Amino acid sequence: MTSSEQHQRSPNLRRLYHICLGVTILSLIILQLKGTVRFTDDFSLINTDTITSTLIAPDDVITARNEVASTNERMQKEDAIEARIEEARINERMKEEDAMKARMEEEDVVNARNGEAADNERMNILLLYADDWRHDTIGVAGDKVVHTPVIDKLSSEGIRFTHNCVTTSICWISRATLTTGQYLSRHKQVMLKEPLLYYENYWNETYPGLLRDRGYHTGQVGKWQFHKYPREEWDFSTSDEYGWHWREIAGKMIHVTQKNEYDALEFLRKRPKDKPFLLTTAFFAPHCVDGSPEQYYPQNETKKLYNDVNITIPLNGIDMDESWKRLPSFFTEENEARGRWHWRFDEPVKAETMMKNFYRMETEVDKACGNIIEELSRQGVLNKTLIIFTTDNGNMHGEHGLAGKWFPYQESIRVPLVIRDPRMPSKAHGSTNDDFTLNIDLASTIISAAGVEQPARMQGRDISELYLPSKRNKMLSDPWRKDFFYEFPVREDPFHIPSSNALIEKNFKYIEWLEFNVSQLFDLINDRFEENDLINDAKHSRRISKMKHRLKELAAAAL
Repeated sequence: MTSSEQHQRSPNLRRLYHICLGVTILSLIILQLKGTVRFTDDFSLINTDTITSTLIAPDDVITARNEVASTNERMQKEDAIEARIEEARINERMKEEDAMKARMEEEDVVNARNGEAADNERMNILLLYADDWRHDTIGVAGDKVVHTPVIDKLSSEGIRFTHNCVTTSICWISRATLTTGQYLSRHKQVMLKEPLLYYENYWNETYPGLLRDRGYHTGQVGKWQFHKYPREEWDFSTSDEYGWHWREIAGKMIHVTQKNEYDALEFLRKRPKDKPFLLTTAFFAPHCVDGSPEQYYPQNETKKLYNDVNITIPLNGIDMDESWKRLPSFFTEENEARGRWHWRFDEPVKAETMMKNFYRMETEVDKACGNIIEELSRQGVLNKTLIIFTTDNGNMHGEHGLAGKWFPYQESIRVPLVIRDPRMPSKAHGSTNDDFTLNIDLASTIISAAGVEQPARMQGRDISELYLPSKRNKMLSDPWRKDFFYEFPVREDPFHIPSSNALIEKNFKYIEWLEFNVSQLFDLINDRFEENDLINDAKHSRRISKMKHRLKELAAAAL
């Protein structure tokens, strides 16, 4: 019986008690008047040998006693029944909680076993790799304008890494790092027109080379960019699709994102069904058409998107002219990023048009990703496929009075990373992770999912260590990185694109501009848009000294 039910019954019991007591006293008074019994001064009975037979004689007393006994018996029975019901409820709830806990523990074990089985079965791998797309311009990351429902859904079914960064922010170097799992300092692919060193020397240690050698059916579609394109090294490859948004193909105008999508679908539909596959879909969008007046040319179907939305440039809301003035003095109008700012953002109406077209092209890539994933589902292999969505570098949309990438500022180096992994426990779906993951980690993650051992030249780590229960012991013995080294190479004209090295931590960033012997320090917690340079603040002198030393350590390790 619950406490509230007991409380409700107590007035009834008191009333019944007072009735019975009154009847009894009245009976005793009558009997005393008859001389049958008498009371002492303290109202106790005497002549008890005759009272029993006399008291039970009246019908009202007998009725009252029977009512009391019946009520007590009924209440006792009800209390017992309710106690048994409550006990059964508690036992059932405990059983459900124990069963749920057992299921969760079993799920972890099953997922770990599935992970091992998936390794043994060699999961399919799909890499969706976009261009010039920074970390915060997707819906799930908080952008209130752009529509990216496919990437958002992929995040809900997997895990999103909020501090994923590139180690060099420029298209071709980032792609060389993706393929090799190495820093620029090691793979040395500085310029587009140079020989493809890693192809000539150790292609069999790249992720596409390793997986093809292990029996994977491999494909590369979309942007490659280097002048040397070893198409024969894949089972399926297309022309190098970059530098254009619209082109006439077979008498029909086609958009580059449509072409990337069609080629990816062709690979999936024609692949042999008795082999695992690896497909890299390298979208050219939303990269601009360099040198063109409009920069971004979306598909006709999306041109009405975002017409009713007002967009303020830059996205962080800081005045661009004031931010530009706070940059080091060698940032002049000769700077490449400043020139692109003039192309896109030096006038409000133009700036808003540019940003809307950029968003439209992001939405187009998102839709293409959805069609490719839907094909996996149609073929019944979605849950046998590791899916990775990421990009080659970020993009400044007016921040610091700049446009483009290259520099170690947050908008340039932080890029999205979403992983949907069939081995992942369901309780991790929709989660985020704020560890530093890097583009050098992608090759390691891909080959690990295929059950391939990592070559000594690779410098990344398997990202699945951060979300697979079966790999927790690795994290205990070798904790994940807390900082990383960023590098951008020396070029012909430092005023055009100055070279830089940087040490990035969660709280602080230390930058060295190499040709100018200039350093910067930013507090990323209190100054997340990097507007207040602390390099001359005396209270940070010890921190600067330690960060300089750590930067040298990591730069040496990157060789």
